[in-house]
Amino acid sequence: MLTLELSGQSYSKTEHRRRLQALLAGRSDGSIEFKHCNISAALMDLGFPRIQGYQPRFNYQALLAEILAAQVQVTSRLDQAAQAAVERPAIAPVVEDFSQVKTQAPACQAKVAEPEMPYAFRAMKRDYFEREAANRSLGLAGEEFIVQFEHWRLVQFGQQRLADRVEHVSVTKGDGLGYDVRSFEADGRERFIEVKTTSFGKDTPFFVSRGELLLSRQAKEQFHLYRLFEFRRAPRLFDLAGQLDQHCLLDPISYKASFS
Repeated sequence: MLTLELSGQSYSKTEHRRRLQALLAGRSDGSIEFKHCNISAALMDLGFPRIQGYQPRFNYQALLAEILAAQVQVTSRLDQAAQAAVERPAIAPVVEDFSQVKTQAPACQAKVAEPEMPYAFRAMKRDYFEREAANRSLGLAGEEFIVQFEHWRLVQFGQQRLADRVEHVSVTKGDGLGYDVRSFEADGRERFIEVKTTSFGKDTPFFVSRGELLLSRQAKEQFHLYRLFEFRRAPRLFDLAGQLDQHCLLDPISYKASFS
């Protein structure tokens, strides 16, 4: 199913479920749907996007993770489809009415403190979320979309003068400032916007730099992270205002190693 989705092809979830029921005696529709939600979660933990329509349920069995990891290692078509999907170039759509673009952010599910367990090492061909984050064409298109959105937002407040001053700073000044777009509140205060764009769903993980995290703490009254999702189909966004660690679970996944 995921391979078909990433390739832009359609399929019937109902027909798929019926075929499974013929093989799984006694399994209800609900139990099969729930297991696919577990599979969505396990796919995300392996660095793949989830299956559309199956909200990830992360409390899945270790055996499911082992079997799925083994399957994706030998399924070359899925690997090829995922790689093509995350590396595809993108352009910013022209939108006149942004009134339906903004939505609520996902709720942060706090983890229950547990004794530290040995790290589960799993072979992975690629982390597709990381590869998508490195897609400069997609990132730039998302930033351009947000420049349009901010212009529209300020015009709605009757602030045409401020709307005309919205600046795409990652282009005009370069990266490294901790944000991509300089905008304004209706009263003229500056708004610093970091843009994170994905072609996948609302709950897709994203990557935050040390500088972005520090700016979100130091300028918490001005900092906003706009998460754009489903960008290629129908762009939507949610806004994380202020300190990022107040909204998200931050997992340190890499370190800079040096000798001094």
